[in-house]
Order: sequence, then C-alpha cells, then structure tokens
Amino acid sequence: MPRLAITHDPLQPWQQLADYEATSLPRGHYGATAVFVGTMRDFNDDSSVSAMTLEYYPGMTERHLARICDGVEQQYGLLDTLLIHRVGTLLPGEPIVLLAVWSAHRREAFIACRELMEQLKSKAPFWKREERPDGSRWVEQNHPG
Repeated sequence: MPRLAITHDPLQPWQQLADYEATSLPRGHYGATAVFVGTMRDFNDDSSVSAMTLEYYPGMTERHLARICDGVEQQYGLLDTLLIHRVGTLLPGEPIVLLAVWSAHRREAFIACRELMEQLKSKAPFWKREERPDGSRWVEQNHPG
C-alpha cells in the first residue's frame, strides 16, 4: 500500500490503517500513532449539503501532497505518514480522508497530525462542489481549523 493515495473508491479507514501498519511498519519501531479521519458533513455555511464532488489535477495534486507530508515529517522527526484522500462524489457521513502519522513520541505525533491536516485543508489543490437546496456551488475556501 502506498503511503500517499488519491482514490475514487470508498475509504475503509480503520482497515486501511491496520493493513498499512501490518505491511509497512516494523512493530516496536514507533511509540505513538496519531490518526485523523475526516468525514463529509451534511451542512456548510448555514446550509444543508446533500452531496459533494471533489476534483483534483492528477499528478500535480499528488506531488503537492508529497511535499506537504515530507516537510512535516522532517519538521517533527516522524517515522512515517499515511495519507489517503477520496475524490469523486461523496455523501454525508462518508470518510473523505485518512491521515496517520507515526513517531517515537506522542507530542510530535499529535502536533504533526494536526499540522498536516491544516496544511491539507488550506493548501492542497482540491476543488469542492456542494449540492445544496438552492443548487450546486463551488466552495471558495476552507475554514481554518
């Protein structure tokens, strides 16, 4: 399993996390794992949302995500990172993103996981179109965490 993936397939975050740990990380090599699973909500900006379509630019988006991950890994001395992001049409309650980081210590794992997610939300080249009661609209910006 690659450490970074963009997929149209539904995410099974806990299974994908277990599979990655079993095949990619030596047991006892890390002391902390911090995990974030983001799911689609049924509201945004005081309106209900019935579906969302995420688009990306193949190749460019993966390179950008790799740079974000590499920078945070170096900054916090992470041992490994797993990032799987969903694209295509999603419904409320469906997982959008799985982010996991492994570190020798919990402090670095918690801080790095949050930093990665904030950079992903604010800098990654994804485009979102929401389906709302008044029609569809492109989301112009993400809200800060």
